Amino acid sequence: MIAYSTFGVNDMDRAIAFYDATFAPLGAVRDTTSPTWSGYVRAGDRARFFLTRPFDRAEATGGNGTMLAFLAESREAIDQFHAAALATGGTCEGPPGVREGMNPVFYAAYVRDPDGNKLCAFVRK
Repeated sequence: MIAYSTFGVNDMDRAIAFYDATFAPLGAVRDTTSPTWSGYVRAGDRARFFLTRPFDRAEATGGNGTMLAFLAESREAIDQFHAAALATGGTCEGPPGVREGMNPVFYAAYVRDPDGNKLCAFVRK
């Protein structure tokens, strides 16, 4: 149902460094780059993810209660996603681990990018 999603960023170069590293364990690659927007895709996925400077030129901010979740292939990929996010300026919003009460088992990690946008990587194994 979702064709593409976007996160606003304030510093495209900083955002690209963060997302190149953080998305690599999830198999996503940047295939579009410009000073005002850059895009990521994963082989076999129709949906796209873009970074953009806000159209109104105001500061980009993370939405309170807003989060994008990305499906991973393995727990190891989630661990790598989390480590890469923290190594490139992200902050932890929940370390990798099993989330209790979920069936089937839900293994996830939560981070915020340098602009405050919240992301999750998860697998149900």
